[in-house]
Amino acid sequence: MAVEVGDGAPDFELKDQHGAPVRLSDFRGGKNVVLVFYPLAFSGVCTGELCQIRDELPTLGDDSGVQVLAVSVDSMFALRAWADQEKYQFPLLSDFWPHGGVAQRYGVFDEERGLATRGTFVIDTEGVVRWKVENAIPDARDIAEYRKALAEL
Repeated sequence: MAVEVGDGAPDFELKDQHGAPVRLSDFRGGKNVVLVFYPLAFSGVCTGELCQIRDELPTLGDDSGVQVLAVSVDSMFALRAWADQEKYQFPLLSDFWPHGGVAQRYGVFDEERGLATRGTFVIDTEGVVRWKVENAIPDARDIAEYRKALAEL
């Protein structure tokens, strides 16, 4: 079942690229969250999207008021290597086990391929989904849309 605009965002806890637990609810009351699901680390479109987020993060809104969380089914070890290579400073979260469990809860898991689709959710400080988009796996998302959604919060 897909998460829709106006729904409370399902809470989760996943390990980041350093093995530290990150819980969505930790940002409640403090930061808006841009929750970005992507298929696989090291792939061309995913690298392009996350590098664009890395480079344009300061333009997404007040840096202290926005947290990007990027989620894939990759292991935390693969995510660490990718984060080091690309110099990502935001958390890359491993939805490795149960395989794709968080992506499934958000309705952005491709069962046939065993990975997340390109789903993005903007979640406000109260934990409510205020904007979402899902693109087909080969289609990059438009970061200008993230900026617009955050400006409306």
